[in-house]
This record gives sequence, C-alpha cells and structure tokens, in this order.
Amino acid sequence: MNGTNDVDLMTKQPSCREVKVPADHPPVKLGKVGVLLINLGTPDATDYWSMRRYLKEFLWDSRVIEVSRFVWWPILNLIILTTRPKASGEAYDAIWNRELDESPLRTITRSQADLLAADLAPAEDGGDGVEIHVDWAMRYGNPAIKGKLESMMAAGCDRILLAPLYPQYAAATMATANDKAFEALMRMRWQPAIRTLPPYHDDPVYIEALCKSLEEGIARLDFEPEVILASFHGLPKSYLLKGDPYHCQCHKTARLMRERLGWDENRLRITFQSRFGKEEWLQPYTDKTVEALARDGVKRMAVITPGFSADCVETLEEIAMQNGEIFEENGGEKFALIPCLNDSEDGMRVIKTIVDRELQGWI
Repeated sequence: MNGTNDVDLMTKQPSCREVKVPADHPPVKLGKVGVLLINLGTPDATDYWSMRRYLKEFLWDSRVIEVSRFVWWPILNLIILTTRPKASGEAYDAIWNRELDESPLRTITRSQADLLAADLAPAEDGGDGVEIHVDWAMRYGNPAIKGKLESMMAAGCDRILLAPLYPQYAAATMATANDKAFEALMRMRWQPAIRTLPPYHDDPVYIEALCKSLEEGIARLDFEPEVILASFHGLPKSYLLKGDPYHCQCHKTARLMRERLGWDENRLRITFQSRFGKEEWLQPYTDKTVEALARDGVKRMAVITPGFSADCVETLEEIAMQNGEIFEENGGEKFALIPCLNDSEDGMRVIKTIVDRELQGWI
C-alpha cells in the first residue's frame, strides 16, 4: 500500500515526520541522567504565616497523619494551626541560618547536592560518559519536587533517580516523598524513566560513617559520656503494627553500630523522639529517657541521631537545646549532640556510594 509511511492507518493523521514544529518551539533535549536529592522540608521563614503554610502542608499529608480527613480537618485547622505556628517558629528561629536567611536543613541539603554534582561531573579529559544533572528538593515547602522534576526534564534528563535521604524506610518519610514525585509524573505527557533510592539503614559504608563520626565527636568533647543515646525520629506505634518496617530498621542500625564499636546496649541505647499528639508512639521516648538517666545519677551524656542525614530543627533545637535542658534540670552536668553526617567527607561518601549503586546500568 502506498503512503503507509506518512499516514497513520488508524487515525488518517500525518506521521511524525510530516508534523511541522513551530520555529520558536524549544528543542527536545535527551540523554542526561538526573539525581534528585530529597529531604523532609523547611519553612521559608519563621513568622506565623510562613510556619502555618509549612505546617499545613506537612500535617495534612495522610502519610504523616493517618486519621480520617473528616475528623482531622477541624482539629488541624481550628486548633493546631492557630497555636502551633508560633511555637514552631520560635524553635526554628533559635537555629536559623542568619547569614543565608534559611533553615540549616536547606543550607546543608543544597551543599550535599553541590558536592555530589561536583563528584559526578565528567572528567576534564572528556570521555563518552553520560552527563549527570544533580539537584535537590523538599517534600514540604520549597524548593518543591514538582518544579525540580520539570526543570530536570527541560535540561534533558530522560532518566531520574529519586533519592530521599532517609536511611530507614517509613511511609511517613520515604514513601510520601516518592508519592509527591509520582503525583507530578501523573500529569506529564512524556515521563522520564524513574528509579527510587532504597533505604540504606544497614549499608556498611553508612554504619562505618556513623561510628567514625561518633568516635571523632566524642574525642572532641571535654568529657567522656557515661551513656550515649541513638535517637531516631518517632512514629505512632500503630504504624508499626500496620507493617511499617521503620522500627526494625532503626534497631538494626543501632545493633550494627554496637557491633562495630564493641559496645553493649547500656553504652549505646536506642530511643525515639519528636512525638506528637496523645497517641502512643515508638518507645522508649528520648526525652523521658534523658530525664530518667539524669535522675538515676548519670552526669555525662551524648546523643547521636542516625536517622537524620542532615541537622535540622529536630536535632539542633529539640535534642541539643530542649533535651540538654531536661538533662541539666534533673541533675545531669555534661550533655552534647553529635552532629549528623551532613555534608562532611564521610557523609558525602555515603551519599555517593548509594547513588552510584542505584545508577548502575544508566551510567
């Protein structure tokens, strides 16, 4: 049959090679690989309305609060969002990066992306390697995941690795970050190929980096801690009972750290922080443990937060400030927070290792 190359037999429409593209239409770019680092989120400022916008997006997420929307809407909008923004704003203000006018989490995540981009850049001597485009986004607040995915596509990334920086998997962290990306993909005519970063709670490089950071952190102190807490972000106990693996993965991380350090459970204890509301959360609670240990005569304590890839309000304000005060008010004398891996050399080695592994076959 003549003309079958130029006409679609089903629709009788011109084939692609006959379609005239407007002269001002931007060229289609292809062939790049994208890596999108994702963290939890940050408000744009510490004032009431900035905090309210951020908290509303965060606390309305059904992955975070698994309560009927009919029940939760009036509680959130009529009670929590009228009172909590002020207190949360004060917490953020206590640790705010004044120089850049942003939260430490935004500062650190940007640095992690910049350092990873430099590490993955093509060698100066050229070569035929695939160009890798690295960027970063926040699940809540700015920069938003949707906009970053769109800019990656515009830059020619037809393959993108979503990399939520959560060592332990939780539906309320890693799953919701991926959900947000998939939500944006659902509206794309031409989607990129997507991979998602798995949890790395037991990766040897991650465990080694944590232990090295802890040893070096203790060496910098002017005291020897009697007890060290490995404090992870908490979750409602009901999430565990529904099948969330987070609790088990936190315990495995702590166990592997003890084995590497040669410590027992009395030396390195696992706790869970940041509980919210009246529901029972994963125990033991960090603040209650800090209080009890101080009352039992422990005078020197350090806390490491292995579940956080970057220092944020939960580490710098809640642990270092709030729990430090609890410890001293109940008889403790020396208290220290061991920094997260952040954008340190060891921290970047972890990120580079897990990203390299997931990019195999693409680069």
